[in-house]
Amino acid sequence: MIRVALADDHQLVRAGFRALLDSEPDIEVVAEASGGQELLAIIRRTPVDVALLDIRMPDGDGLWTTEEIARDPALAGVKVVIVTTFELDEYVARAIRAGASGFLVKDTEPVDLIRAVRVVAAGDALLSPGITRRLLERAADGLRDAADPAVLGDLTEREAEVLRLVGQGLTNEEIAERLFISPLTAKTHVSRVMQKLHARDRVQLVVLAYENGLVRPGWNAG
Repeated sequence: MIRVALADDHQLVRAGFRALLDSEPDIEVVAEASGGQELLAIIRRTPVDVALLDIRMPDGDGLWTTEEIARDPALAGVKVVIVTTFELDEYVARAIRAGASGFLVKDTEPVDLIRAVRVVAAGDALLSPGITRRLLERAADGLRDAADPAVLGDLTEREAEVLRLVGQGLTNEEIAERLFISPLTAKTHVSRVMQKLHARDRVQLVVLAYENGLVRPGWNAG
């Protein structure tokens, strides 16, 4: 069972998310909060797998809450999904750095919300070309301000190419097709890149690809 915590200062939004998620046989909403401080107090005593956070909240917004979750070893197992809008680019950049594993827009389809919870609970990141890549492209200037070319020094040429494709939002299957390798080999390359770069997940790989100039806004994955 995937245990979910909701944080949003609009009760109607929380009620809608709860009704949708609780209708799934493998998902249960175990906590609700109207702000970050309240959410942190709850999840420190109630086991949670996924925290679904609004960015704009009183008493600790979603960005601050993501950072607090990331720095608390006791909450290392909590995956964060940020609910945002395309206008909040600077928040997106900071939330990625803080460790958010996925992003949703307020008017997302119900099936996408359910999928996001399952994807991040499984330890992956929500990196769909339709949502996250656009957000990352529009936040790219903020992501590249700490660029360090030496970061990629340990990567082989093939691993650097894999990182570039991950940065473009491609799945392992799409990477395999592009490079004429098997999906299992693509997955192995991605895992090695994550280990060498000490990345938590694919979101961090996308950040590194932007920071180090492997991907730039407007580049096409096709």
